[in-house]
Amino acid sequence: MSAAVLSPTLGDRWAGAVEAARVETVGRVTAVVGLGAELEGVPAAIGDVVVIGEDPGIHAEVVATTADHVRVMPYGPLTGVAAGAPARAVRAPLLVPTGRDMLGRVVDALGRPVDGRGPVEADGFVALGNRAPDAMRRARILQPIGLGVRVLDTMVTTGRGQRLGLFAGSGVGKSSLLSMIARGTDAQVSVIALVGERGREVREFLEDDLGPEGLARSVVVVATSDEPAVMRLRAAFAATRIAEAFRDEGADVVLMMDSLTRVAMAQREIGLSAGEPPATRGYPPSTFSLLAQLLERAGTGETGSITGLYTVLVDGDDHNEPIADAARSILDGHVVLDRRLSVVGHFPSVDVLGSVSRLASRVTTPEQRAAAIALRGVLAAKVGAQDLLDVGAYKPGTNPKVDAAVANADAIDAFLRQGIGEPAPAAESWARLQALIGMLGGA
Repeated sequence: MSAAVLSPTLGDRWAGAVEAARVETVGRVTAVVGLGAELEGVPAAIGDVVVIGEDPGIHAEVVATTADHVRVMPYGPLTGVAAGAPARAVRAPLLVPTGRDMLGRVVDALGRPVDGRGPVEADGFVALGNRAPDAMRRARILQPIGLGVRVLDTMVTTGRGQRLGLFAGSGVGKSSLLSMIARGTDAQVSVIALVGERGREVREFLEDDLGPEGLARSVVVVATSDEPAVMRLRAAFAATRIAEAFRDEGADVVLMMDSLTRVAMAQREIGLSAGEPPATRGYPPSTFSLLAQLLERAGTGETGSITGLYTVLVDGDDHNEPIADAARSILDGHVVLDRRLSVVGHFPSVDVLGSVSRLASRVTTPEQRAAAIALRGVLAAKVGAQDLLDVGAYKPGTNPKVDAAVANADAIDAFLRQGIGEPAPAAESWARLQALIGMLGGA
């Protein structure tokens, strides 16, 4: 009698007996070099998990294989591991918890709780690996999503399922802006990935920036800067997989990742340790293909949506460095945070003229677009005449838009600024913009 016609209970027992009787192949460590280890005698493929040493052992992930050995990167420190240590493959995929009971929880890259609140009560578990939705089955992006930030909702309007990059140097307010969005967005769920953050900043972000209100509707995945590269990389994919599970249920999700650059840096460490050749600024070729695989998994599906907001830490404030350039080419728009605005206390420090949403024209009305274009025109005119204004050489009446910008500078500044704890519904933001344009004389 075949197992297929057995009762479910008996079939499960049969399958368990077969698995228990399976011969387990135990290999050994042949070398520990740099950030990883080489194993022989372990039948494993790329992405498989192996255990090094005696129970409980050290879990590691296969990142490269040859005809006679595999190379692995550990999920924890390799302290105490030496050549000759036993190693065996784990015959189970990586799973992450999902479901509504995950809201308000903080977990690591493997879905384990790190918030001190006991085990995660998940609705279920799903495999970490997944494919992006089929291009022809994705729903089109036709509706805006309110982010709760006035300058973004009006000047860089985002659609449900759009992917937007927040480009800035260090210390310009990226994390604070994400916390505003987590508390103010009208999306049903927020999934936040903190990749490569300083350990000190994690609790500060959760308690001060995000707060109880924001955390209650969020799932936070954390991998601090001192964790192995494979854990930092897996945190990005775990957060994406959790967001995908909510999307599959038909929910509108905001996925916020801080930062995409540190994900790329983690892949650089893994790729170089696996023997890949360094290319642009030391990044191996796999880094750029991995970015596309990760970012394409966000967006709309057949039901539900994932609006992706990814911070990009530009190296030395160079917005044309390799990761920033690659991310900008994949994403559906970019928001530039200006250090010059940040140092004078202008928050959020969004450079309106340098920021673009590629889908704004599809998710706004003609009246809204006209108002946003009018304010951009006034801001651009003032920037063009700024040198003359600084030296007092500008003559009033030369350019009506410059005159309007100068006369209403405080009103424009008040519109573009927003306190971190100040809510701004999208409808209210558009009403304020229309009133501002009226003050500018229609620009």
